[in-house]
Amino acid sequence: MKTNEVQPNQGKIDIVLEITSKEEPRTFQKFGREGKVANAMGKDDAGEIKLTLWNEQVDMVDQGDKIQIINGWCSEWQGEKQLSTGRFGKLEILEKGTGSQKKAEEPEPSEDSEDVDVDEEEVQ
Repeated sequence: MKTNEVQPNQGKIDIVLEITSKEEPRTFQKFGREGKVANAMGKDDAGEIKLTLWNEQVDMVDQGDKIQIINGWCSEWQGEKQLSTGRFGKLEILEKGTGSQKKAEEPEPSEDSEDVDVDEEEVQ
């Protein structure tokens, strides 16, 4: 599917996009839990569409990434189409772009510092 074929209140959207921009994330409270949301813009050869990224997607996606949304949902807010994974969809990173944020190199430990082993747990 292409961006120009996406309609408001449409589901089962499978689309590949390049992320052209990403806004600063915002936090919100719902049912006593904190969440994160950010808007982004994605494009393909047919046009551009606004994306809504939720929670872990906010940290996964960066400007320049090539993504695929599988079984997505398009809503409409103030006359503008907004694409998201919805309740049943999924977002996959196909290719990390050059605009992706890279981790800064860790500084060399000084001679005075002690080596400390830290077990890192993967947080879900």
